[in-house]
Amino acid sequence: MHPVSNIQFHVSVRGPSDPMIDDPNDTISPKKPPVLVICGPTGIGKTTAAVAAAEAFGGEIISADSMQVYRFMDIGTAKPTVEERARAPHHLIDIVDPDEDFDAARFSRAAREVAIAMDRRSAVPIVAGGTGLYIKAMLYGLFRAEPPDPLTRQRLRQEADKVGSEALHRRLAGIDTKAAGRIHPHDTFRIIRALETAAATGEPITNHHRRHGFRESPFRILKIGLDMDRQALYDRIDRRVDTMIDTGLLDEVRGLLSRGYGEDLKSMQSLGYRHMVDFTAGRLTWEEAVRTLKRDTRRFAKRQLTWFRADKEIVWSAPDDFSALFPKIDAFLHTDGQ
Repeated sequence: MHPVSNIQFHVSVRGPSDPMIDDPNDTISPKKPPVLVICGPTGIGKTTAAVAAAEAFGGEIISADSMQVYRFMDIGTAKPTVEERARAPHHLIDIVDPDEDFDAARFSRAAREVAIAMDRRSAVPIVAGGTGLYIKAMLYGLFRAEPPDPLTRQRLRQEADKVGSEALHRRLAGIDTKAAGRIHPHDTFRIIRALETAAATGEPITNHHRRHGFRESPFRILKIGLDMDRQALYDRIDRRVDTMIDTGLLDEVRGLLSRGYGEDLKSMQSLGYRHMVDFTAGRLTWEEAVRTLKRDTRRFAKRQLTWFRADKEIVWSAPDDFSALFPKIDAFLHTDGQ
């Protein structure tokens, strides 16, 4: 079924100028609410597993996907279908326009607000997605930082427009090698965030992350990761890309461009969208666009697995065996936590 964006879920999301994160214990009750996390690489079946868990345990799904927050970007982000949304409530989908800034800090605030509201009405929060930093930010918080200097941000944005994000990425590599290694050269938003943090504090953003250390969570957490044979996953990704193309990914991108959403936007630099933009601009042939989209998606899945495998708290499961973990989930939900 074709994904749609006409079903929207509204939460209070603060603006991008806010400090980079709040106290993990703000607005959380003394008794820690339970949160079930379902994570893993793109295309592996996280939504299917999350819907099954929601139906089995009275849950609602918080999408932890950095792209599904954007309106009008449906096919390339593989949003849940109408049927899946009817089977279980979904949150944090279609909450900002493609030209709005959105980051882990804003996600954390919004996701916590939704999770707390769920707990108060005895619904189980199920965080499902592949954006590891968003999940970590919600569960543990991020470091505090002063609001960015608007003039510094404006100057860096103008410079990015003039010389390109890759030039700024090279500068970041000279300041903070680890941050540059984590951030894609086309991810202008995160590059600027790292550079402005260094300018404001006099030290790399990596140092702030290390000192923060991601504190104790205000939630009780069960994390389940989905994994499968690597080649089988890659074959699944290739078929998924073919499906996206068959259901109109190119037309979706053309529609975004016609709405005035430029190719330099953070959202338009994401997987699928930048490939289709490069084709429409004549920088890639159709065959090259499809081939590189599949290749880059496979590489992205590999990076996601690397991130999640570093978390020793994750219980791993094959997608087809997910229901075998239902007794473990049930026991977790019926254990009181303080």
